[in-house]
Amino acid sequence: MFGRVKSLDAILATAEKKSLHRSLGPVQLTLLGVGAIIGTGIFVLTAAAAQKAGPGMMWSFVIAGFVCAVAALCYSELASMVPVSGSAYTYTYAVVGEMLAWTVGWALILEYAVAASAVSVGWSGYFMGLVKSWTGFELPLALQSGPVWSMQGMLPHADFSVGLINVPAIGVALAVTWLLMIGTKESAQFNAVLVGIKILALTMFLALTLPAINGTHFAPFAPNGWFGPAGTTGMGIVGAASSIFFAYVGFDAVSTAAEETKNPQRNVPIGLIGSLAICTVFYLLVAAGAVGAMGAQPTALGVEPGSAEFTAQCAAMAAQGNSPLVCSNEALAHVLRSINYSWAGDLIGLAANLALPSVILMMMFGQTRIFFVMARDGLLPEKLATVHPKWKTPHIVTLVTGIFVAIAAALLPVGQLADISNSGTLFAFFMVAVAVMILRLRDPGRARPFRTPLIWAVGPVAALGCVFLYWNLPYGAKMVLPIWGAIGLAVYYAYGFRKSHVGRGIVEVHEDDPDAPQQPVAPLPGGIDLD
Repeated sequence: MFGRVKSLDAILATAEKKSLHRSLGPVQLTLLGVGAIIGTGIFVLTAAAAQKAGPGMMWSFVIAGFVCAVAALCYSELASMVPVSGSAYTYTYAVVGEMLAWTVGWALILEYAVAASAVSVGWSGYFMGLVKSWTGFELPLALQSGPVWSMQGMLPHADFSVGLINVPAIGVALAVTWLLMIGTKESAQFNAVLVGIKILALTMFLALTLPAINGTHFAPFAPNGWFGPAGTTGMGIVGAASSIFFAYVGFDAVSTAAEETKNPQRNVPIGLIGSLAICTVFYLLVAAGAVGAMGAQPTALGVEPGSAEFTAQCAAMAAQGNSPLVCSNEALAHVLRSINYSWAGDLIGLAANLALPSVILMMMFGQTRIFFVMARDGLLPEKLATVHPKWKTPHIVTLVTGIFVAIAAALLPVGQLADISNSGTLFAFFMVAVAVMILRLRDPGRARPFRTPLIWAVGPVAALGCVFLYWNLPYGAKMVLPIWGAIGLAVYYAYGFRKSHVGRGIVEVHEDDPDAPQQPVAPLPGGIDLD
């Protein structure tokens, strides 16, 4: 299990050849983190969190933010030691060996691709809401959303009575796939503008909703309790925290900037904790504004968002002219329209329509980069790592990823997609926390530009926090990870174990390869949306 370790010295030698100028201070790092974190989750998942926890979702943001903070500190130590492409996959390969690195890479595929699908579905909700508000046009329900899925024993079951396929989500996923295939580069200035649009939109939301707060809307504060009614999974304040974890992913934009940071020992934790603290306060205020102005109005205690029962209750209330927050596909815009700020709701919808496609692009780029690195290591067919002669992009793996993303976006609701993505993310973060502790024991003298403070407290808390949130995901999302992992191990032993370059004694340093694919320009300090 711990054999076939990729040479950390070779990876670090590569990094030395491409060392970057250390110019970022604590304020720039914090701004980078804020830009990367605030995004899809708060626009899209507020409604699902309100259904799971009611006003208590404010505690959910705090819990998820804390687990992210301790995981981020572990992540940063490895990112500063191994500042090369491949994310947690490369770190794990260099520390605990090929087989576990494969499982992390396989989980990252689940994280990035499914997250891109979730954002596509979230974009679809805001797009159709904006079109309806401006023109009155509305697609048939069968073409606005996919079927409702539930678990019957070990097998999923689809109910097509309320939805068939999400056409707008397919459209945006395939459009982004095409852009990635032809090699369109994102400019730092353009990304910075999109970050500004998001923050201005949320600031406007707070300015209009906070004065409209009604204290009675916060009672009962936790209608589903901390862990949900007996016999349910993924409900209550903790269940909402497991889902809302999706809203924080993106802090690794700070971690991976460690090589460009002045005094990383001091400035990286300031950037990480500072950006997570600012975003947590922002999220708490948005949650308070949404619930306080409109009320959470859970459709029924213990009913999971996206379930057949939930959808039926939302349809019944819509027929009576009642559209609660928890039933909305465009939560923040819906709140503003409900308190007679239709123009502001349209602006929020427009901001989401402009900003979310760039999030899809960055997630799909991250997915294809993981695929590319794994294929280049011989663990996947090297044909997948083929770079187009004209576009200079890994066009085959990008097309495969795009088709997968479009299919998932067409057939699954946003909440279930986010939970599935979280299961892969939490596993990868768990492995990073374990890898940091193993490397402290195995190689304590190696240079660490950033050292995780209080590692023997922070490391176990990070690992246990990830396990805790994973355990409180809905049953269906929890089952996806072991099933996906079992498929991955079968692929590894059928192909990767025999074809691995490290296993065959082929040791390469790849970062200077002339055929490495193009990548979007990372904006500093504007931030890349990864959540």
